[in-house]
Amino acid sequence: MTQKTILLIASALGGLTVAIGAFGAHALAKVLESTGRVQTFETAVKYQMYHTLALLAVGLLLFKVEQPALQVAAWCFFGGILIFSGSLYILVLTGVTWLGAITPIGGTFFIVGWGALFYAIMKAL
Repeated sequence: MTQKTILLIASALGGLTVAIGAFGAHALAKVLESTGRVQTFETAVKYQMYHTLALLAVGLLLFKVEQPALQVAAWCFFGGILIFSGSLYILVLTGVTWLGAITPIGGTFFIVGWGALFYAIMKAL
């Protein structure tokens, strides 16, 4: 993934996160409340935004540091968003509870991404 691609994905995900959060707060509010899934939805949105910002930081760090582990971090943050937040979004919209079983895979991607970022910084600076 190139630096430009990372920054474009982070930018797109930032806007998408705000749109998804607004959609949940307004259009889905009654559904989320009636199903007891407000907290699950909010967790998905929060983790998506946190890791979108982490992806943005990785892209910006690439201006200064060329470290292969940054590519690992970028892919892990992106994959974690898709799997972690994505599975929670599908869960709250469909009620398919077995999707909760794959959410930890996304969480693992996040942890590996942070580890890769740590490693890249240790090696580069």
